[in-house]
Amino acid sequence: MTAPGEVFENHTVLVRGGRIIELLPTAVARERYRAAVDVERSAHLLLPGLINAAAPLAGGSAAGALLRIAELLSAGTTCVLSAGAFPDESARLAAEQGLRAVIGMPIAAAPSAWAENAGHYLTRALNLRDEYHAHPLIRTAFAPAAEATLDDATLLRVATLAAELDASVVTTLHASAAAVEASLRRHGMRPIERLEALGLLSPALTAVGMAAVDATDVDRAERAGIAVALCPIQSALRGGAAGALSAWSTARVRLALGTSLDDTGASLDLWSELRYFAIQIAAGTSLAERAWTALAAITGGAAAALGLEAEIGTIEAGKWADLCCVDLRSPALLRGSLRPTSLSTYGAAAAAHARMTELTFDGGRDIVSDVWVSGRQLIDHCAFTRLDWNALAARMAGERVSTTLGAAP
Repeated sequence: MTAPGEVFENHTVLVRGGRIIELLPTAVARERYRAAVDVERSAHLLLPGLINAAAPLAGGSAAGALLRIAELLSAGTTCVLSAGAFPDESARLAAEQGLRAVIGMPIAAAPSAWAENAGHYLTRALNLRDEYHAHPLIRTAFAPAAEATLDDATLLRVATLAAELDASVVTTLHASAAAVEASLRRHGMRPIERLEALGLLSPALTAVGMAAVDATDVDRAERAGIAVALCPIQSALRGGAAGALSAWSTARVRLALGTSLDDTGASLDLWSELRYFAIQIAAGTSLAERAWTALAAITGGAAAALGLEAEIGTIEAGKWADLCCVDLRSPALLRGSLRPTSLSTYGAAAAAHARMTELTFDGGRDIVSDVWVSGRQLIDHCAFTRLDWNALAARMAGERVSTTLGAAP
């Protein structure tokens, strides 16, 4: 799979220095190149690496953060937007494990383990930005806390810094009806309206959540050119309207999907979010159209939402080789072989639509066999190559036993 609507059979991706140099028919590639490493997956489908646009990494212990990274990688995720607590720890662990990440640097009014006040948050954010400004895997973004809790001065300062530094901003917005009511009560404006008044509603903004919206909110987002990262299942559990998902699926915005609005330990199953979103997409569209729209929101569309469309999101020459390989012999997908999907017999378009529909509505974390980030293989036949899974599992088991014993009377 390359761009939406394109699936190639019997092709090879050539990688050098971590970047894709060519996509060729396998027979041609073998004639033209002599590879130092040749990975063959004859019964598989190669996808752009999946992008989870909302999944805080750090939320307690380092072992817990590593467990989240392991869960993301094993499900085919190669890039994540993490805007939770402890951004320095999230950045360090992601870099160590080879996971691409956009790290949201929290800006809040209330003191925390990260900073004491709004000014301190900004200082620490600028220091972290400087530390990772040239890192090949880590990017940073200002991450103001819930809009209603921050005063105008702090938000104006974030807007000024983002404009001066050409920096991205990510914030949870319109996550629930309660959040909208809180903004109306405290500031007399809906959250997105207030951000517009303070100069934060721009293409540099990625708004996470956006579940409690009306037509005016969607129109304002379109006109400003912001990106939207939806967390369909968690939003639904918090009372978000399914109609919002349908509205965003046809809106003129850069659209992404994520799994968690916060670091409370919610599931990191992006495949479930993909399926739920595809089900909720506007009525009147075919299953294939729903599948392509949903898949774009975790690949190319998500890359655009994070400002990384020139680097990742599709399988194209010049982009980083962030790739996810799925096994078409997996039980969930094997029945697809009973359907007419051969490119040579039924035509590329029909076969591509059928394959992507199967992937969207039948796929899951268990179908992922291999993962590469910048050409480095991090999952090989479902086994970690860099992360020490046995040591981590033993460590987590020890922490669980300790916690259980400590809770006993």
